[in-house]
This record gives sequence, structure tokens and C-alpha cells, in this order.
Amino acid sequence: MDKILNMLGLMRRANAIQIGETNTGSAVRAGKGKLLLLAADASDNAKSRAEAFVRGRNVTTVSLPYAKEEISAAVGLNGCSMAAVTDLGFAEALMKSLCELQPDIYSEAAGEVEERFQRAQRRKKEAVAHERNKRFGKRRTNV
Repeated sequence: MDKILNMLGLMRRANAIQIGETNTGSAVRAGKGKLLLLAADASDNAKSRAEAFVRGRNVTTVSLPYAKEEISAAVGLNGCSMAAVTDLGFAEALMKSLCELQPDIYSEAAGEVEERFQRAQRRKKEAVAHERNKRFGKRRTNV
């Protein structure tokens, strides 16, 4: 369990997470939010706002097995009921850890995030190959 809280703190130090309703909402609306996290004891109002943030967007919402106080202690801010992970690599690592902890609850969401991560990696690889081809030309072999 501490591994996930440590990862949230690491994301905070790496500036890969937006914490709080206002920051989370703006990150998701701007298209930067990859994964929306909710505390286990988040209020119904916070849950409905989170649903409104992700409506019509390709953002996975996950309820963490931690209370607001535990999340707040891990990230260093008070009263954190929701957060948005803005880095796809961190989102995938967090979902893998959650899936190891409770596979029956988090396996579907982990699969979605992993698929998005794999697509992003493939796009990066294709962009690098494209730049290399533009620079040096595609080598053709006589077959």
C-alpha cells in the first residue's frame, strides 16, 4: 500500500500530477489529464464533479483505496479528494501497482491505461523513424 502513496509523492515532485478540484478540472479540460484519481471517502459532490470533468473525454476515473488524509500526507497538501495524473508513464505504473494490489477492482482500468500507453509509445517510435527517414532517406533494398 505504501508503494502507491510513495508513487503519488514522486508524481508531485516530478510535477506529473494536478491536485485539488480546480487544478484537476483545468488539467482534464485542457486535455492534459490522463487518469483521474478519487479518494475513497470523497464526497458525492466531488464524485459528480469528477464525472462532469471526464464526460466526453478519454480519461479513466479510478477510486483509490485511501482516505483523503492519507493522500494529503503523501502529496503534502491538505484535503485532497481528487487528482489528475498528467503523465501517461506514471499513470500506467500507478495502475499496474493498483492492479497487483486488487486485480478484481482495477484490472479493467489498468488495461485501458496500458493500451493508451502502448499507443503513445508506438506513436513516439513512428515519429522518431519518420524524422530519421526525412533526414537520411528511407533505405531501399533490391529484392
